[in-house]
Amino acid sequence: MSKISRRSLLSSGAAAGVLAASGLPVLATPRSGGCLKASVSGASPSDTWDSRNHSGLFMITAAHGAVFDCLTEVGPDGALRGELAESWEAGPDACIWTFNLRKGVTFHNGKPFNADDVIVSYSLHKDRFSAAAPLVSSIKSFSKISDHQVQFHLNAPNADFPYLTSDYHLIIFPANMVELAIENGIGTGLYKVESFEPGHRLRACRFADHYKESSAGFFDEIDLVGHLSQSAGIDGFLNGETDAISQISPSDIDKVSQQKLKSVHRIAGNRHCSLLMDTSLTPCDQVVFRQAIKSCIDRASLIEKVYYGRARAGSDSPIGPANQYFASDVTAVEYDLDMAFYCFRKLGIGNIGLGMPSHAQWDTKEVGLFLAREMEKVGVNVQTGSASSAFHLRSSSGRATEDWALSSYFGHGSAQVTNNWAHPNFQNMLTTARSELDGNRRRAHYRDIQELMSNDGPMVIPAFSDHCFATSASLRQPAQMGNLWAMDDARMVERWWRA
Repeated sequence: MSKISRRSLLSSGAAAGVLAASGLPVLATPRSGGCLKASVSGASPSDTWDSRNHSGLFMITAAHGAVFDCLTEVGPDGALRGELAESWEAGPDACIWTFNLRKGVTFHNGKPFNADDVIVSYSLHKDRFSAAAPLVSSIKSFSKISDHQVQFHLNAPNADFPYLTSDYHLIIFPANMVELAIENGIGTGLYKVESFEPGHRLRACRFADHYKESSAGFFDEIDLVGHLSQSAGIDGFLNGETDAISQISPSDIDKVSQQKLKSVHRIAGNRHCSLLMDTSLTPCDQVVFRQAIKSCIDRASLIEKVYYGRARAGSDSPIGPANQYFASDVTAVEYDLDMAFYCFRKLGIGNIGLGMPSHAQWDTKEVGLFLAREMEKVGVNVQTGSASSAFHLRSSSGRATEDWALSSYFGHGSAQVTNNWAHPNFQNMLTTARSELDGNRRRAHYRDIQELMSNDGPMVIPAFSDHCFATSASLRQPAQMGNLWAMDDARMVERWWRA
């Protein structure tokens, strides 16, 4: 399992400019040409090119993986490298970061890329309704130094700040035509939109004279098809209608494994399903209730029955085993049905409504059903799929750095329901860990945060599961694939090629 690397982040990102964009091993010989047709989960009829609202894998793949670019990119090995930024440099205390932008880059409509585009694009996420608002809130100001240089002034030191600029929400739009770009999908990415049907399909063709040249984007065309249902997606893949399919379930793995010329890929990362509790509401505001919820979950049984063993136990923090400062010695609240039964009876809890996304992944639904069965053992009836605002199930791929993961859930301006967690020390602990530049002290700070979240936190993350997807023999992949998001960091259209 690849862990993220902080190579040269503080001194300079200059080496990033010369790394091959595909991350391919030296002996690999990708072929150019052909069309990739892939079945991708997470599509919704409400999808748009407005990245402030992106969440499902379909739009992550379509946007930052194909049509648009970010300033930086996390490679398959976990190391950060430049995308629209050639290099970056930090001030002495990592409060000021200067990014040197690529020259000679153009948008699909011919507009030259420059610093104005970065300023305008990042300004969009000052909107509190943006999913990236917690990330951008750490930026005190950003300014244009020259046409190809941008400077970010942070509220506090952050040694990992360049990683945040690879977030799939922070794609770059053309200045003075943002609305047009959102309407039509105008980016600087490897593929130019031919047609886009929200919730159903994206067709795009290779953009000529792209700055990544022949090191990435080996298909002439891409055709991304949204899952109408998991079963329909699997049937289409097995019948040869698509070359690849994302986020398959354990039962689908067995079905695909029996087929000739089909391959199943399992990539261990930080993917998880979480139960989030809004601590501004009763009874979630009580620590004893949150511990009771955690104590009635048999995590080993969940891993066996829901994930068929293809997962690792979690201790209720979004910092996962692929993160550099994951604390494997921090354990979850002990499985104790007697303790849970006593607490629920004392608090008078007999019914709980559990909210779930309308387009939930297969494991979100299965985890919800598992939790319902576990809580029935202690006399609590759980109604899954309810409109409850106190309890929500959500799935996430996790994030490459600890601060990125924690800020996404708990940062100022976070859209997550857990932003109401009012522990008196948490925000100070998060700021301290983010600002610490010494690796050993930083590790200790993040361990303290993980222990606090295990004991007191408002979320349950019982396991970290594999990214599981399947491909046909007509496709080839690099020797190492990324584990940040599914389908090779959602960049299959950039990194894969036809056999």
